[in-house]
Amino acid sequence: MSGTNTAPDPRRWQALVFIGLAQLMVVLDATVVNIALPSAQADLHISDGNRQWVITAYALAFGSLLLFGGRIADLWGRRRTFIVGLVGFALASALGGAAVNTAMMLGARALQGVFGALLAPAALSLLAVMFTSGQERAKAFGIYGAIAGGGGAIGLIVGGLLTEYLNWRWTFYVNIPFAVVAIAGAVMVIREPAEGRNRNKLDVPGVLLVTTGLVALVYGFTKAESDGWGAGVTVGLFVAAAVLLAAFVVVESKVKAPLLPLRVVTERNRGGVYASLGVAIIGMFGLFLFLTYYLQVVLKYTPITTGLAFLPMVAGMITGSTQIGARLMTKVAPRLLMVPGFLLASVGLLILTQIDVDSSYPALILPGLVLMGLGMGTSFMPAMSLSTHGVEPRDAGVASAMVNTSQQVGGAIGVALLNTVAASATTAWLKDNAAQAAGNPQLFGLNGMVHGFQTAIWWSFGIMVLAAAIAGLLINTGKPEAPAAGAAQDDAVPVLVH
Repeated sequence: MSGTNTAPDPRRWQALVFIGLAQLMVVLDATVVNIALPSAQADLHISDGNRQWVITAYALAFGSLLLFGGRIADLWGRRRTFIVGLVGFALASALGGAAVNTAMMLGARALQGVFGALLAPAALSLLAVMFTSGQERAKAFGIYGAIAGGGGAIGLIVGGLLTEYLNWRWTFYVNIPFAVVAIAGAVMVIREPAEGRNRNKLDVPGVLLVTTGLVALVYGFTKAESDGWGAGVTVGLFVAAAVLLAAFVVVESKVKAPLLPLRVVTERNRGGVYASLGVAIIGMFGLFLFLTYYLQVVLKYTPITTGLAFLPMVAGMITGSTQIGARLMTKVAPRLLMVPGFLLASVGLLILTQIDVDSSYPALILPGLVLMGLGMGTSFMPAMSLSTHGVEPRDAGVASAMVNTSQQVGGAIGVALLNTVAASATTAWLKDNAAQAAGNPQLFGLNGMVHGFQTAIWWSFGIMVLAAAIAGLLINTGKPEAPAAGAAQDDAVPVLVH
């Protein structure tokens, strides 16, 4: 790192457009396929047992390889990794759209996850090294945070539109024009500081340990959903994950050039971001899952109407991220945005615990979604920015990968954990109230389902409050302080003071 003052990249705002487009493509893909899954299953004759793997194959590859992808970005360079990720993601999407059987579909989804694991940390770390002043960084991460937070809900809308008016294959093909535009933009306008590269040799033992450890963890939660928490294979996977990840920590503390330098996660504020955001995502992903089923199965909404019902949450996220988070980021300490943001989201969840078989969307669901969106948007922006707080430029890729890893692993845990909670609560309610079944069996079944959703959303509420507590206890950095004019900038991030 040089001690000279480096002028900001004049094309950084143009670069943000293409970085944001690539991130939108990755985030959309996480949910757009959900809406199309029933059609794809029927078309390709995918069994009920294999159906979940259309989602899980992507999550396993993405979540387990993100740290590897972040390290590759540091080694190869973020721009090159960004372009390779885009090309690979587009080709994998084309393969998925052209799938003719189950194996081809699952292979395409796994490949999407692999290239997404290259693309996502490269995109975030490019922002970290291109936007260095506090005010501009706040705006850039506000936009990025809105995309990261709202893209999943937008995916539900896009998935509904494409599936209903074209067919499920277009939920894959739609990624190709996104990727082509982003690749062209990356070639033309994206640059990165040369001194930000980390040319140390790749830590192969670290890659193998963390990849297999995260696969075991995510797969363990998937098996818990289908086989139960006490099943031998579930317990075995969790034990294996604990052993492998513990071994990974030991290896990283010993090797000369670790995959994940422990300095990245042991810094109090970055560790607080990774932990609080991962926990918050557990609650948020559960909400997407249960509200989607609630709106379609209980309230009989069509796929498109279901997607549109999530729009107020998207608007809330964009407002919270760009109008609240970005405007206040340079004026207050990050935890004064993150803690109230998580608590506001928890209030939205608290409202949604009151759903019933005939709840009013305007009176109950709408205010819950708006508060949820505002809260998460306000929290996302400072969290994304703080995830690379004080990190050396050579570690920006892996630090960025950690925040993505916390989200992906949190999402996988959230779906498995809360789905198990909901199913158990529904089964218990149906058993305890069996005498009511004779009167109206259909209504009886819906009441049991809604009770399960209510219970799971109560858990989401508690989990979101826990995220606020973690952020409040661990994150203690002060508001960003812009460097004096002409002062040396040794880091690719603004100086933050306690």
